[in-house]
Amino acid sequence: MQREITAGSLSKSDFKEWSRRVYGKQEFAGAGKTNTGLLVPLERRLAKFVLPRIPRWLETYHLTLLTPVWSILIVVFGYLSARDLRWLWMVNLMIVLHYFTDHFDGKLGKYRDTGLRKWGFYLDHLFDYGFVCSILIGYSFLLPQWAMFNLMLVLCVFSAFMFHTFLMLAATEEFRVSFSVFGPTEMRLALIIINGFLVRFGTRGLVGALPYVAGCGTLALALLAYRAQNRLWKSDMKAKAARAAGDKRLVVEG
Repeated sequence: MQREITAGSLSKSDFKEWSRRVYGKQEFAGAGKTNTGLLVPLERRLAKFVLPRIPRWLETYHLTLLTPVWSILIVVFGYLSARDLRWLWMVNLMIVLHYFTDHFDGKLGKYRDTGLRKWGFYLDHLFDYGFVCSILIGYSFLLPQWAMFNLMLVLCVFSAFMFHTFLMLAATEEFRVSFSVFGPTEMRLALIIINGFLVRFGTRGLVGALPYVAGCGTLALALLAYRAQNRLWKSDMKAKAARAAGDKRLVVEG
């Protein structure tokens, strides 16, 4: 049985064990994330402080199952913001709450060795997709009808990034959730800033920015896909060469 690490008792050896459990290589590849986001060092310090202090009655699956609650409320507040943009501050609050529950659900499970790795992987990322959709549905209430096509393009691009992530997980057994220095936390921070600008300056900028967001996202995705296929091609050719060399050795030895 793993020794419980309580709040305030995190010695150097405790931290090494804690870090290995939460951030080390996992048996199930989907349970370990590679994140090179700009804010990752700060997040690790936050996790070191928060995880030992989460109440025992609050479990990893409770945090995971809260994501649909935040998503539904984002749609509700998005609808209300069509009449008064100040409701977007409540959308921002839901984004912050989602950050805490989504960021700590998997880490809490590994910290306590709950064992729900595959269950958590499936539902966590299914709900994350629902969360992205709820953001865009909320924005749809603020846009004129003719701008819906551009919003749909943005959804397609964001969905493609998620699809790319899961394809690469299957191909490489590496679950990379960031693109350069831009990860999930940076994305949430960008959404919070955008909502602040919408409250201050209105929705005209959002309407005008959507085609550029879709266009730049498509270019970034194309570059990402080119690098990924190049990496996988080299990996396949290396494996093919290794198999050929093995077959030659068998012929010689035979």
